[in-house]
Amino acid sequence: MKNLFSNFRGDLFGGITAGIVALPLALAFGVSSGLGPSAGLYGAIFISFFAALFGGTNTQISGPTAPMTAVSMVVIAGIVALNDGSIEQALPAILIVFLLAGLMQIGLGLIGVGKYIRYIPYPVVSGFMTAIGVIILVTQILPSVGYYPKEDDEFVSQYKPLAEEIILENILKEEAGEGILVLEDFEETIKRSEEITQDDVNKEASTLAKTDASGVFGTIKVLPRAMQNINWLELILALSTIAIIYGFKKITTAIPSALVALIVVSGVAYGFGLNYRPIEEIPSGFPVPNLEIFTAFKLNSVTPYIFTALTLALLGAIDSLLTSVVADNMTKTKHQPNKELVGQGIGNSIAAIFGGIPGAGATIRTVVNINAGGKTKLSGMVAGILLLIILLALGPVASQIPAAVLAGILVTVGIGVMDYKGLKAIPSLPKDISIGPLKLSSEVIIMLVVLVLSSVWNLVYAVGVGLVIASLMFMKKMGDLTAERSDVKTLEHEKGWVDETNFPKHLKEKVFIKHIKGPLFFGSTSEFQALANQIPRTASTVIIRMDRMQYMDQSGLYTLEDVLIDLLNSNIEVLLVDVLDQPRYMMERVDLIPDLIPKERIFNTFDECIKYLDKKNNFKKVEASA
Repeated sequence: MKNLFSNFRGDLFGGITAGIVALPLALAFGVSSGLGPSAGLYGAIFISFFAALFGGTNTQISGPTAPMTAVSMVVIAGIVALNDGSIEQALPAILIVFLLAGLMQIGLGLIGVGKYIRYIPYPVVSGFMTAIGVIILVTQILPSVGYYPKEDDEFVSQYKPLAEEIILENILKEEAGEGILVLEDFEETIKRSEEITQDDVNKEASTLAKTDASGVFGTIKVLPRAMQNINWLELILALSTIAIIYGFKKITTAIPSALVALIVVSGVAYGFGLNYRPIEEIPSGFPVPNLEIFTAFKLNSVTPYIFTALTLALLGAIDSLLTSVVADNMTKTKHQPNKELVGQGIGNSIAAIFGGIPGAGATIRTVVNINAGGKTKLSGMVAGILLLIILLALGPVASQIPAAVLAGILVTVGIGVMDYKGLKAIPSLPKDISIGPLKLSSEVIIMLVVLVLSSVWNLVYAVGVGLVIASLMFMKKMGDLTAERSDVKTLEHEKGWVDETNFPKHLKEKVFIKHIKGPLFFGSTSEFQALANQIPRTASTVIIRMDRMQYMDQSGLYTLEDVLIDLLNSNIEVLLVDVLDQPRYMMERVDLIPDLIPKERIFNTFDECIKYLDKKNNFKKVEASA
């Protein structure tokens, strides 16, 4: 913090530039989330400022991002649907989930999880990011053509019968909660049902229509109706926005093309008095904390979303730390991963209290900041302050931005966020698994599974499925590799290691040697057992060389125990050579050492083992001659 003002001019210019870049994206992500543009702007203000202040990456600019917004959409849509389509009723529960995600991020940082984030497989990340792009791109088709399902009376009317059923079910649930039995007090049920108005039915039907038309599947489902009801003005505004964003980049990258498109298209639409659809009104004045998240807190409204909050926390962590790596490469510095998680968590927690959507480190904004001269935490704080000033001074003006303009911006975001590097690599990835006659790449399978499931099912579950498949395939590969590299042969028929070349000839037929050339874990135990079973019971001694077995898990430990017991029961002596620290610790914990293998049969080097065998053999000869 003492160097906070050491690069004041560069940080000031970098922060202002990054803040300008963040403005259109913050508004667009807020609209896309379902909470409105103000939620995106609040998120950008507080996350940018506090993540910079408390984080571990000096040059990082944080705020709402495409992945975080996509997952937030799932949370918001689910909770809103449970609250009769009312954002106002659902808002406290939504913000509690976001607050919980922020607190989880702080917890992840405090327990030191930051350094483990890099171990998430690339195919999972690639499939997820591409799915995010697909979701954003597809879901912005409807607002780009000016079609809003809940405002389509003919479409909404299809849901009125279902709406009536749901309302009646809610009445019965209310009565059950109040201890009223329908059979005993049927008149009360009839009375309450008669109080249902057409407005109630229309409201519920509108909510159902909006929910059914959300997501990738929902959008595709209503696309034919949207094409029949195109608002050509909205479509022209969206296409103009997209054209300017891509066209202006060819002229110069010094000025953010998204901001140019926002100003130009919005200015033309407003200046000419066009009959366009504006975004929701942005409240003027300083953001006010939503204390209702504490006063109206209900545990049962949040518990179904604990796993989703954790996913938000982990996704934000991955997003932020990947951006931190980019910043490190550009500035030749080294970030503090756990401190960065704490900073991101504080930013997300405070943003949630003020009604903002969650975010993470934003790569593009961070790169812009660095290129503009940002070097310290001050740049991120300046970006947040700039957005606050814009909110206070230009809130009413920003409320006149056409909704189609933000839809156009999001279309370009969706296209840009896809992992084209991973997609281009698909044909060249090695085909390492077989399904019948087909040879496939395990990494491609993982990526496609995550991509498809994220796009059409559930983002949260898709990542979980991807991680499980990736873990299983990794374990299978490691098990196969260990089995392939390990062997068990007599020294008479085996080309031994360098230190085995001078092994006494008279012992080669009776002494078997087992090389373990990799970790002994649950993925390789079956192969280890199979190799051990190859040892004939005519052998007198088995030497297990463990100098290349760096790791052993509990499954490997108990498999080794079974093998040792089996060999000892067959009167085969077992000698261990060069047992490394971790496997030895595991073996001592369950008394394999010394109960099954006495310490005098454990050798530091193979030469020591040879001397032991020579001494033992000579003793037997002397004993036999006597």
